[in-house]
This record gives sequence, structure tokens and C-alpha cells, in this order.
Amino acid sequence: MHALSFDPISIGGNDSIQQSKSVRDSIVDYAQTFIGSPYKYAQASPSGFDCSGFTWFVFNHFKIQIPRSSKDYATLGKRVTLETCQKGDIILFTGTNPKEKRVGHVGIIISNPGDPVKFIHSSSSENHFGVVITDYTSSHYPDRFIGVCTVLP
Repeated sequence: MHALSFDPISIGGNDSIQQSKSVRDSIVDYAQTFIGSPYKYAQASPSGFDCSGFTWFVFNHFKIQIPRSSKDYATLGKRVTLETCQKGDIILFTGTNPKEKRVGHVGIIISNPGDPVKFIHSSSSENHFGVVITDYTSSHYPDRFIGVCTVLP
């Protein structure tokens, strides 16, 4: 087997759609290897992640620069809709208080457009602690939803 290598700066031409799908799939596959890792505030390693630490760690593995702190995601990338989001996009939520309309929680979309929206994230919830996959519509997250952004082509 050969390791996959991507250069996000040089993606382009007629192969950009296929290549970006490969990067997206690889991001999701890599993220899923950390399911069950514990939640640890202000941490970004397989021994423990907070939400932005997890997202940063996964994207950093592919040499894709994103912020380390969730509050810095407010102006990141290009906004897309829930209906058009795809694997590898970043979903943004308020923190635990939905009345504070600033980004306080982030995750990585793992579903394709047209499928129910699912995302992987590091959760501090007692019921779903650590790196977990969440179905957006059957969760409490719609009340905290801010948006979805993409940093991938």
C-alpha cells in the first residue's frame, strides 16, 4: 500500500473534482480513526481533543491550515449550505449557550450532499463524550447551528 499525499495548493485543472473528493474522503477516513478518543479541554492529540483541537489535528495531518481555536472559525473559508455541504466541510455551532451567537463548537461533515447530515467532533457532553459521530437532525445541535464552511476546493 502507498500512503496518500496531497498538496492542497496545487489542486486544479480537470482532475480537481476527483482529487478534491479523494482529499475529502481521506480527511473523513482519518478523522474516524480517532472515534472514542476522550474529550480534553485545550488539547489536540489522540490522547485527548477538544473540538477545535480535533478538527485542527485532522486537517493539519493533510497540511491544510485552519485555526486552532473555534472562535477563529467565524470568518474561515467559504460558507456553504447544509443542503450542499459535503465530506470535509466544517460545521459551526455556538458553545453550550445557544443565546451566545458566536462560534464555540466545530465538527467535520462526514456525509455527502443529499444524505442526512452527520458530523464527527470531540464532544464534552456526558452522554456523548469524546470523538463521536452525530446525526445533525436527531441531535440538539440545530438549536446551536451557525453555519458550514469549506476550506477545500
